[in-house]
Amino acid sequence: MSRNYEGIVILNTKGADGGVEELIGAVTKDIESEGAKVADVTDMGRRKFAYPSNHLDSGHYLNFSVVAEPSSIEKIKGRLRLNGHVHMQYFQRI
Repeated sequence: MSRNYEGIVILNTKGADGGVEELIGAVTKDIESEGAKVADVTDMGRRKFAYPSNHLDSGHYLNFSVVAEPSSIEKIKGRLRLNGHVHMQYFQRI
């Protein structure tokens, strides 16, 4: 049974060959490759962190609305952990 999830993904754009749009496309493809459907992506822009995190002082924030099976969310998290441009991620059921 598919459920609705919301996810925040923070991108590390340092050293990215393409633009932010390319990275958004790559993350969306990673999510969809695990059987989820991306309903909406909101680009929240670059924001400064309250304190440095892994030698970064800011990141590019994305808000994903996803429809997926509960078991797919863990697979999505695992796949995004392997993506070098994903600095942080958090998914919750809505």
